[in-house]
Amino acid sequence: MRNEELLKSFLDKIYGEINPASFHAWFNDLKIISLTDETITFEVPMEIHKKMLGDNYYSLIEKTLYNITNINYDIKFVLESELEILPKIEVDNHEVTNNNFDTHLKPELNFSNFVVGDTNRLAKVAAMAVAEAPGRIHNPLFIYGKSGLGKTHLMHAIGNFITENSNRKVLYCTCDEFKTEYTNLANPDNKNTIEYANEFKNKYRNVDVLIIDDIQYLVGAEKTQQEFFNTFNYLHQSNKQIIISSDRSPDDLKILEERLRSRFMWGLPVDIYPPDFDLRCRIIRKKIENTSIANLMKEESVEYIANACQNDVRFLEGAVNRLMAYTAMMVPKSVDLEFTCEALKDFVNKNIYSNNNITKIQKAVADHYNITVDDLKGKKRSNKVAHPRQLAMYLCRMETDETFPRIGMEFGGRDHSTVIFACDKMEKELLNNKELERDIKEIKSKL
Repeated sequence: MRNEELLKSFLDKIYGEINPASFHAWFNDLKIISLTDETITFEVPMEIHKKMLGDNYYSLIEKTLYNITNINYDIKFVLESELEILPKIEVDNHEVTNNNFDTHLKPELNFSNFVVGDTNRLAKVAAMAVAEAPGRIHNPLFIYGKSGLGKTHLMHAIGNFITENSNRKVLYCTCDEFKTEYTNLANPDNKNTIEYANEFKNKYRNVDVLIIDDIQYLVGAEKTQQEFFNTFNYLHQSNKQIIISSDRSPDDLKILEERLRSRFMWGLPVDIYPPDFDLRCRIIRKKIENTSIANLMKEESVEYIANACQNDVRFLEGAVNRLMAYTAMMVPKSVDLEFTCEALKDFVNKNIYSNNNITKIQKAVADHYNITVDDLKGKKRSNKVAHPRQLAMYLCRMETDETFPRIGMEFGGRDHSTVIFACDKMEKELLNNKELERDIKEIKSKL
């Protein structure tokens, strides 16, 4: 049997044995590069594939190959460097028993509808590894990237996979929800404070997997940081899985306590970048799959939306939803470029910030505060200039895809740590400063 035939037969049988998401994550890219009487060698794309296939699937691979060839092969996975051999991890496939436990997960967000490209591939692979072996690999998993790139989708996908394939208790919450519940300890609404505190601790510590979204909102909440620190330690020491997301890397969360940031680095920090053109097109096609416009949509329309919505998957999906609604009303014979432009003309002009750049933001901020762009880039440190400069840096970070070093360079060659400080300061002030909130809204409206 030739290598190609053996591989096809092998993959067909494996596909019928495991979860489709697991198959696509670990087996889809396998290649047989060597076959002798005793040894079969597979080429795998990443180090983590070698680890997961060797630790989780070796017996299945061995049995499947024997059923096809009647040979007990010695199985090898080839990479450029050798990996540390981990103890074998068994995926818990018992029937789910926590039917009454509210996970707060969205079942529609799963691995099968998470569209993968070069900008999010590593995050997807790491997420699958955690989903199949929670508490044993990459703990904590720290996913970071700008808003709207799929971090929340990936976190829900991990949680849903675990609940579907095990009896582990999974809890998803946002950082704001954690803060609010902890703050309520001081005013527990007719409950005994000790009783409420115990309920709070049981909720967040009596789980197997804790998923916390947008951890950056712990900034400025010192007492909540302390409680999260205690919760983190309790779960980690109990080999419970922790999954965290943020809009920036652990190193860039300078205003958080050092002991928290260091713990975030214990596992695997993995970033998600804005989708490239090819990935945006595939997300659009996935979104319209099995809908009424699937057969009407022209490729030129797909490419138009992909070019108009460059930085944020949510805007991309919003544009597709608007197009489908407009199509349902107008009932065209085809969704061509002219029709798509007409359907999205207001949406693209008002909602997509992909055309924003540092220069435009600097001009808008300078005009709002009656100063010059040169003032923003200059050395003046008076509050009349320093505050607008920090606000402009914050908006550049929030409204563009530029990095901290790039933003600093455009503000007179300032260090990236200056930009990080400015962003953290603005986020902290926004918690209580309504005037700042109004200023930002006015500047955004000009953009």
